[in-house]
Amino acid sequence: MLLLIGQFLIGLVLIIKGADWLTDGASTIARIFNISNLVIGLTIVALGTSAPELVVSVISAINGQTDMAIGNVVGSNIFNTLAIIGITALICPVACTKGNVRYDVPFCLLASIVLFAMANDTLFGGSADVISRSDGIVLLCFMAIFLAYSITIGLHSRNPEAKENPVDKSAKSILKAVGLFLIGLACLIFGGNWLVDGASGIALKLGVSQGVIALTIVAAGTSAPELVTSIVAARKGNTDMALGNAVGSNIFNIFFILGIASTISPLQRGNIALTDFLTLLVSAVLIWIFCRFGKKRLYITRWEGGILTACALLYYVFAVVTATV
Repeated sequence: MLLLIGQFLIGLVLIIKGADWLTDGASTIARIFNISNLVIGLTIVALGTSAPELVVSVISAINGQTDMAIGNVVGSNIFNTLAIIGITALICPVACTKGNVRYDVPFCLLASIVLFAMANDTLFGGSADVISRSDGIVLLCFMAIFLAYSITIGLHSRNPEAKENPVDKSAKSILKAVGLFLIGLACLIFGGNWLVDGASGIALKLGVSQGVIALTIVAAGTSAPELVTSIVAARKGNTDMALGNAVGSNIFNIFFILGIASTISPLQRGNIALTDFLTLLVSAVLIWIFCRFGKKRLYITRWEGGILTACALLYYVFAVVTATV
């Protein structure tokens, strides 16, 4: 058991650091070749922050561990919405931009509804609860629509700091950036394999499903960087990034990560319970209600953050209790 825990922790550290190094290297390369901040944000940074979930879900799909592939995304999205936004709002009210209220949060709610319908097909008269390859293609089409929307919005908002931070374009700088990117990529690949293998072994030893491990330990671990970033930002009073990062990550996780994973191999729902998908759906609805109909428009208040955090605690207690019964 200790070896499995060690393997899991080493894998977790590798994918977190690997995501940092890959993102830093890729961002530097992009700036050296004058790629816009908009494109960097929508592609490299978005991919980098969700790289741990992407690697875990894709490797799980390839290995046939489909409930871990789905559980990792569902668990990460629940953690992003209830724990990260909830805890951040408890520290300092979370700002919601008009763009968040009108477009991003409703799109996140749409993503949750689409995933709920696809993963619970038997509720709607289907033959099996599986995210098929055709479903995966549909998810990727939604991702393309979201990217097109984001680019369109971004093109209408210029970034005034374009020339303030010049980048060293020497051969040494390019080689350093490429090296950082490749090291990060290697850490993601090896770390992802070790984390999945360690988590699977722990689940087997404890007698619980891989889905439960993915929904709780793996999901919280891969979302840890976002939690720390949001807490630090809240302590400094910069809460405007917390909602955007969490909502954007949720959209990316469902449409891109599950789209890629299910295209590689159809994803059986397995041991991911209906209550897990309902929790995901309810969490998205709560964020939409708080942003759209809250008394203090354009803020998620402390008491609303308390509701989100309480829901997170109830969910994790329920998951642990039902897993050990």
